[in-house]
Amino acid sequence: MPDFSLTPEQESLRDLARKFARTEMAPHAQECDRTPRFPEEIYRKAYDLGLMNLNVPTEFGGSGLSLLDQCLIVEELAYGCAGMTTSIIANCLALEPIILGGSSEQKQRFLTPFCQEYHLASFALTEPTGGSDAGAIRTRARKDGDGYVLDGEKCFITNAPHASLYAVFATTDPAAKHRGISAFVVPRSAPGVTPGKDEEKMGHRASSTSTVRFDGVRVPAADRLGAEGEGFSVAMRTLDQTRTPIGALATGIAQAALDHAARYALKRQSFGKPIAEHQAIQIKLANMAQSVHAARLLTWHAAWTIDRGAKGSLESSIAKCFASDASFQVADEAIQTFGGYGYMKEYPVEKLLRDAKLTQIYEGANEIQRTVIARELLRGYA
Repeated sequence: MPDFSLTPEQESLRDLARKFARTEMAPHAQECDRTPRFPEEIYRKAYDLGLMNLNVPTEFGGSGLSLLDQCLIVEELAYGCAGMTTSIIANCLALEPIILGGSSEQKQRFLTPFCQEYHLASFALTEPTGGSDAGAIRTRARKDGDGYVLDGEKCFITNAPHASLYAVFATTDPAAKHRGISAFVVPRSAPGVTPGKDEEKMGHRASSTSTVRFDGVRVPAADRLGAEGEGFSVAMRTLDQTRTPIGALATGIAQAALDHAARYALKRQSFGKPIAEHQAIQIKLANMAQSVHAARLLTWHAAWTIDRGAKGSLESSIAKCFASDASFQVADEAIQTFGGYGYMKEYPVEKLLRDAKLTQIYEGANEIQRTVIARELLRGYA
């Protein structure tokens, strides 16, 4: 069994993220959610503290942190504000295809600038007609001379209006389905790239989300990641790496919900005593605590598995799926503990429920995660 005793360095990383979340993020979370507002000044501070580009190798100026290290940071940030955390860690998702599929020259050219000064990048995979079916991509990359021309639209793209770079997945051969998908790095400055307006979202409202259109965008062959047809593999390997931190993000939301509920239960009086002394509330808190601990351990185990060199598809899907479901349930119980006050925006727990919902959807909806879990499980019995 793995030993999850944290090293002094890991404790220091977690403390840094915790302090930043509670002093810089949490005080502005309600306002950014209500407005909504994209607090770029906070994201710049996160960059200055080394809390962005966590997965970029040190030789390109990044932190080069293990996946477990990243999860420690992400959980603490999500405790402060899940929406801000989504935007802060979006670079990890967008740059991972370059880390996995890029040549040494491409890594030097694309990754290094992100570690020299503040930039945002976006991962452009999802499409309006595709959703969870990543193999049904319609964005087309037509070969033209010594490069390609991209045409199509992506949706639900985190940080898209603010990104300087997009990792884009497009089909070079529609008849080949997922085997015809290729990955490209496209700068925001390229003619024909047009981000849409910010979406009005249920939660994660401090994070910016929009469509991105590609109209006759010329991309040199030197900006393709890997060979033609390898894009789907790059995308799936990317999600195997980045899915686990979503489990950590969900755990951070759940921990915040539990803390708010427990503190409120100790103060709120009912029938002549704190509601924390009523067995019905104690059972709720006990169930919430079990879910938070299990979510954290499953997430750490998935990160540990991948850090040891395994693919981790099964473990990361289990962690993301369980932690996100648990997060929504714990936030729901926190609202129930608050009663009518929990339903009011004046109190913090209704936001946590709205934020938790997205963790069940993005980085692969939980229905897809269960399909992956079953597939990986059955391989062991075949």
